[in-house]
Amino acid sequence: MAYKVGVDVGGTFTDFLLMGESGSSAVFKVLSTPEDPSIGVMRGFEEMAASFGTDKMSFLSSVEIIVHGTTVTTNAVLTGNIARTGLLTTRGFRDALQMRRGIREETYNNRYLPPSPLVPRYLRVPVTERTDCDGEISTRIELADVEAGAQIFKINHLDAVAICFMHSYANKENEITAAEGIRKLMPEAYVSASSEIMPQVRFYDRVSTTVLNAAVGPILNRYLSKLIEKLEVSGFKGVLLIMQSNGGVTSARVVTELPASTLLSGPAAAPVAGIAYTAIHGVRDFITVDMGGTSFDAALIKDGEPIITNEGRVNRQALALPMMQINTIGAGGGSIAWLDEGGLLRMGPKSAGAKPGPACYGLGGTDPTCSDANLMLGFLNEEYFAGGKMKLDRGRAETAIRERIASPLGMDVVKAAYGMYHIMNVNMASAIREISIRRGFDPREFLLVCAGGAGPVHAAMIAEELEIPQIMIPKESSIFCAAGMLLSDLKHDFVRTYHTVLKKDGVDLERLRGIVKELLADGNEVLSSERISSDRRIFRFAADLRYVRQYHEVSVAVEKEWLESYREDSIKDAFHRQHDKLYGYALKDEGTDVELVNIRITAIGLTDKPVFPKGAYMGADAGEFIKGKRPVFIPSLMDFNEIPVYDGDRMGFGHSLRGAAIIEQVNTSIFVPSGFEVTCDEYGSYLMSPIN
Repeated sequence: MAYKVGVDVGGTFTDFLLMGESGSSAVFKVLSTPEDPSIGVMRGFEEMAASFGTDKMSFLSSVEIIVHGTTVTTNAVLTGNIARTGLLTTRGFRDALQMRRGIREETYNNRYLPPSPLVPRYLRVPVTERTDCDGEISTRIELADVEAGAQIFKINHLDAVAICFMHSYANKENEITAAEGIRKLMPEAYVSASSEIMPQVRFYDRVSTTVLNAAVGPILNRYLSKLIEKLEVSGFKGVLLIMQSNGGVTSARVVTELPASTLLSGPAAAPVAGIAYTAIHGVRDFITVDMGGTSFDAALIKDGEPIITNEGRVNRQALALPMMQINTIGAGGGSIAWLDEGGLLRMGPKSAGAKPGPACYGLGGTDPTCSDANLMLGFLNEEYFAGGKMKLDRGRAETAIRERIASPLGMDVVKAAYGMYHIMNVNMASAIREISIRRGFDPREFLLVCAGGAGPVHAAMIAEELEIPQIMIPKESSIFCAAGMLLSDLKHDFVRTYHTVLKKDGVDLERLRGIVKELLADGNEVLSSERISSDRRIFRFAADLRYVRQYHEVSVAVEKEWLESYREDSIKDAFHRQHDKLYGYALKDEGTDVELVNIRITAIGLTDKPVFPKGAYMGADAGEFIKGKRPVFIPSLMDFNEIPVYDGDRMGFGHSLRGAAIIEQVNTSIFVPSGFEVTCDEYGSYLMSPIN
């Protein structure tokens, strides 16, 4: 049998979803190995092989596709453990990386300092060259400057070099000359040129993105080289695909040229999975949340499409590559509880991670975490964590909470644990407000799709905080992102700048058609390199538009024919509708001119998707699946109560129950509070809602 495997490397656990040709699936989880994530990945494959009673070599030889999401680049930026990077830029602009856009992130906070630039000033080397905005080269690059820069970079033992010149989007000749020179003088260095990865206007966004790409390039390359070598030695002869921030996958070869496209690799898979899981209910508006061991990721899907942004931030550094609009906060099972200077209880963003982990793991951790609180409140079973493979230590959890939180606050351990649990719920609800209410969406009109190993314990309380009427918890909740990876298509984004006012006499039709032709050629070239046949290719165009004198653009989906034949009214009408949808007004009738800034294309290569089998109706009564009872803290009572514990791995289509209850699976636990009911759908996913 041929298998497909989705792999999601997280901060605490590495998740696997194994799918066979018939649609059969199996879930695996191992502790992540931050020092070398490939160790954890290979350990997972060893567990899969053992479950089939075979060796790793035989098992991997039967795997035809591995789709891999990784936090390697994300963690490098978040922790500052990036490659030592230099910047080659136009003379007079070496400080643009530090000056940013000149806009204060917190308008009324004078003390809010900008982040340190990823490249210090002494490693930002200016060169004499100049290209104007029309692409005319007024000063050709001086190779002596490139050689001098390479010498500085060598002396400082740099691993990567970013190259970003003024207006290189209009003419890349000077920049490519510099890149060729650096590659020749520093063959071991990772070189990233802005014209090769993002040829568009806005110098700061371009230089920041190019620096990010260079800074994570060597790290991702080293990781993928190790992983590919280990897979090949272990008998893998299939295809390795990597998840990108835009919700698509690509080959390992392509992603090494654009490593910054993986900076939200793992979280981007959750909305893709959500679209598949909600389809049988006809739901097109939903919010996905994924709470793992380290982070909490929230994304909003409207009309069946995730929101894509070209103005992202990673650890406050600008990233202008297309990426899903995902709000990530430090809230997971490993989030550490602490008291601030005023004696107030806080949760996260610091996490105990996989090592040493929460105190209850017994791996050396002494800090009280969310998982420790959940264990104390009875939401987790100390004898059945990870299906019994890991025994949790209640005594260590209690000691950590008492010493660090309860005693300093003068309260008992249970109340301190509930305080930790409640603050986590409030933090996560706030993260959902960021991607809904602050963008003009009412979360009460959306289904909440709650995933992650830790998420289902908190799902009902988060929904109650936001008055969301219904929750879906997928059967494969704990490896939801791994499932999304197997459902993703190949996806690549390209952009060209063409700044003009949309008027009959203001648009050069030949230039417009030429840009469309170039973008199509770029898309076809990369999909051809990935062996995607022409009948499985889809191209989607978009235009970045704004009203004259506006500062920000709005990206609007357009048809290829609108551009090639310049259907001005169609393009403008689409912009007015989108502007009104986003900001509540449009200037269609005021006669305000509309400017075109960029033209974009998304090249999609359709992949064969695994089929999730629908279960047969099993009846409504879930009583036979009660494993027993245990005391669990009930928030509405502010006290413990003996409640039934159901075997979720045996439940299926049709089964229903009422809270208070715990549904226990090998890889997650679901808390059903009093006043809520749960029903299983055809995929075995749990639909939870308040009882009317």
